[in-house]
Amino acid sequence: MTPDQTRAAEILQGHRKSIDRLDSILVYTLGERFKHTQAVGELKAKHDLPASDPAREATQIARLEELAGKADLDPEFAKKFLNFVISEVIRHHENTKNNK
Repeated sequence: MTPDQTRAAEILQGHRKSIDRLDSILVYTLGERFKHTQAVGELKAKHDLPASDPAREATQIARLEELAGKADLDPEFAKKFLNFVISEVIRHHENTKNNK
């Protein structure tokens, strides 16, 4: 391995360690988020409230798109990601409501 390749491998290892650390943060953060959305789902089921709140969802999507722009993240990706998370939350809310 050339000195340049050795240095590149070291840099690559540093990036990969950061990526692994950030992946862990994402997973734990999503876990914490879902604990709160589960509590929301239980509250909605208990009080016979709708599983979905389109106005809140639209506000959250707009907020995340703005944050994504500030974070130099593709806002369309952020929107797709949040839509996926929201659809999972709604599915959990509907399951909670159906199982009450």
